[in-house]
Amino acid sequence: IMKEEFIELLRSTKREGIENLLAFLEKSDFYTAPASTRFHGNYEGGLLEHSMKVYEIFNEKIKNSGLNTPDDTVKIAALLHDICKTNFYKTDYRNAKNALGEWEKVPYYTVNDTIPYGHGEKSVMMLTEYIKLTNEEKYAIRWHMGFTEPKELYGTLGEAYKKYPIALLLNEADLEATYFYNI
Repeated sequence: IMKEEFIELLRSTKREGIENLLAFLEKSDFYTAPASTRFHGNYEGGLLEHSMKVYEIFNEKIKNSGLNTPDDTVKIAALLHDICKTNFYKTDYRNAKNALGEWEKVPYYTVNDTIPYGHGEKSVMMLTEYIKLTNEEKYAIRWHMGFTEPKELYGTLGEAYKKYPIALLLNEADLEATYFYNI
């Protein structure tokens, strides 16, 4: 149901190229990937669940902000901010003791970054292969990681947040989904 809702939200944007983007997502692991290896949403389907929760929170923040942000921008920025995590994780196995104290192989997620291009900037790059993004969408997605960026970029980050306040709101929504909901 969550996958269908995600697809319907993106289709409703009627953005040129959205069907090609959805075809890419369908062939990828986007709908089954974790949101991280061990911090939040580190389970099958975590990335989809995280993206939907970020959208829910971001949508409310935009409504309460007084900003005149188009619905399409809210959907695209929130739902696709972490598209860079598509085909990014792989499952590996390690030995661990089970409840009976016996050793067994258990799965865990590791990173397999075949496109080392950063995080937010990689999401922007991947999206622009399929759809045209507005400047507001590009900045919001690029800077959604906020102050986890290297400290040398804090000045640039601050300027981006002044120029495009939705970037700050997307960062807040991402943090809330991660830390309040552990998704």
